[in-house]
Amino acid sequence: MSRTHPHTERKNPWTRWQDQRRQAGAWGSARLPLWIALIALVLSVLVTLVWLAGRYEASQVQSELERDTADAIHGLRTSLSRDVQSLQGILSSQPSTDVWQPQVLGLLGQRREWLRVEWRDTQMLLKVAIDSPLRAPVFDRTPRSETIGEVLQSCQRAKRSNSPAYSGSYYLPQYDGLGMEVMELCLPMTHGGALQGYTLVTYSLQELLTERLLATYGRRNEISFTEADGTRLAMVGSQRRGQRLFKAQQLLDLPGTTMVLRMDGRRGAPDLFPNLLTALVTAMSIALISVVAMLIKDSRRRLKAEQELADALAFRKAMEDSLVTGLRARDLHGHITYVNPAFCEMVGFNARELMGRSAPMPYWPPEMVGEYQQRQAIRLAGNAPPREGYESVFMRKDGTRFPVLIIEAPLISTMGQQTGWMSAILDISEQRRVEEMSRASQDRLQATARLATVGEMASLLSHELNQPLAAIASYANGSLNLLREPAPDTLGDVQMALRRIADQAGRAGRVINSVHDFVRRRDQARESVPAQALLDAIGPLVNLQARKLHVQVHMRVDPRLPQALCDRTMVEQILLNLARNGMQAMDHPDCKDRVLVIHVKRAASNAQQSWLEFVVADQGSGIDPSVADQLFTPFFTTKAEGMGLGLSLCRTVVEQHGGHMGFEANSPCGTLFRFTLPATSLGHTLGSHTA
Repeated sequence: MSRTHPHTERKNPWTRWQDQRRQAGAWGSARLPLWIALIALVLSVLVTLVWLAGRYEASQVQSELERDTADAIHGLRTSLSRDVQSLQGILSSQPSTDVWQPQVLGLLGQRREWLRVEWRDTQMLLKVAIDSPLRAPVFDRTPRSETIGEVLQSCQRAKRSNSPAYSGSYYLPQYDGLGMEVMELCLPMTHGGALQGYTLVTYSLQELLTERLLATYGRRNEISFTEADGTRLAMVGSQRRGQRLFKAQQLLDLPGTTMVLRMDGRRGAPDLFPNLLTALVTAMSIALISVVAMLIKDSRRRLKAEQELADALAFRKAMEDSLVTGLRARDLHGHITYVNPAFCEMVGFNARELMGRSAPMPYWPPEMVGEYQQRQAIRLAGNAPPREGYESVFMRKDGTRFPVLIIEAPLISTMGQQTGWMSAILDISEQRRVEEMSRASQDRLQATARLATVGEMASLLSHELNQPLAAIASYANGSLNLLREPAPDTLGDVQMALRRIADQAGRAGRVINSVHDFVRRRDQARESVPAQALLDAIGPLVNLQARKLHVQVHMRVDPRLPQALCDRTMVEQILLNLARNGMQAMDHPDCKDRVLVIHVKRAASNAQQSWLEFVVADQGSGIDPSVADQLFTPFFTTKAEGMGLGLSLCRTVVEQHGGHMGFEANSPCGTLFRFTLPATSLGHTLGSHTA
């Protein structure tokens, strides 16, 4: 068996003691906060004991003062009731003034608070007044008539209730430069149920406190009458300074008025009552148990709040992960503090690669780094307004570029301070692709529209060239007829016919050019044209067709009209189409009055633009209401040989000039077409012309 070395045996207890000391020190260090908490708890218990004892003594003193105040109120009401009974005892025998005066004078000598007693009749006229013999008359300086208002109100209340009533207090100045607060008692005098008059007693509030309360309650208290807002009306008694002040007040509710009786008393410091110790310790124990219960409840509530917060964070995380909008948060120095999965998927970098990164960002195109750094510096400086959206270009991890829309707003902490910036990033590459597709589709639609316009132009040309070509053919045939059978004036007629042929050929060329420009939607050349010149230009063609259809044509132009600002050729075509339609509408046997009227007049104008109105009226059968809504529809016609483009072209040309075209029924029959054209500011006087 081995033997342990002696030094080792002596060392082991020391080592064990040191270990125990270290353990005790550690334990003491761990228990130190508990001891501090226990000492603080004991001190708080002692302080609370002293404080509660003082509060108990103070509450006792306060209760005593409140009882004194309540007793004083009761005593005042009792003494005032005795005053009323004394007066009623005098009035019960229906005394005369000679009997009434000595009895009242005796009461005045006994009651120093009475200043004056009056006997007034039912009309409030003074019969007898007796001032207190214990002091100078109080109404010498202030006439009684100035205070009679308060008396009248109290007497009215006494009359209604047939019982005593008091007036509100009022201030009565005196010759000594001071004054006093007084109130009035009005006692109705009745006999056999009939009012005989009133007895008025003027009370001094100061003397009322002195005589009724000072001896009983004024040794340790200061007694005063106050108003509801705390204004003192009268005060008696004294206070000892340097002690604690206690206050109590009660309402003195009298018939007709209400005052506050206030008592202010000073008492010495309260004594400690030993019999309160057990109750206080018990109360503190209950309080400690309650605190522990509240801590347990608070801990449960905190755990519940933490669970709810965790659920809210999980919900927010799920919501952020489901977004297709990229979210990026940066601090005030431009370092990335948060990115959501949508942003990572957008740029191709994971969150670990982006967190904490600052400019230049890995998703910035290298050629735009300088521009982006400058823009970020401006925004981080706070010079950009919140939630301002701007477009930019980002680069994915594989190097592909894509456009984005960035909306930034400041991050505000719970303390109201800005801690960074939150950005919402939208990938708008798909939107750009859709816009390009839409633009290409628009180009294709425009090309299709141009193809349709080619057909429209062909139709318009065939429609508009009928009239000048028909006129050329008519003049050519007429010239040939003249040359077959020449006469002395044949040469002049042939020359006139040739000039007309040349005019109509030129007109056909202008029609082609105008229709070509109209179909290509070019701005037509507009010029200032007198209204009479427009009518003169279409006159030969209108009269030529009018003679065939036996129609009388009347052209009228109001005097002093401004010139029209228009495409002359197209407006002439409008007038020709409307005139031809009107004459054809009268080409049936039932139409007796075949009169076509073309009238030009001034239309309603404004400060910016003046207008001319052209009216073409016929006496035909009118327009069927069933076709009125489709009258200006392209390719809609009621004629067997018509193309349905005339009226549509007319309205389009008028609207291109900024005017308006419409129609209405003519009186007594027929149709009236009217359209407006802009006028120049230069006036032109034209006379009336009838063809």
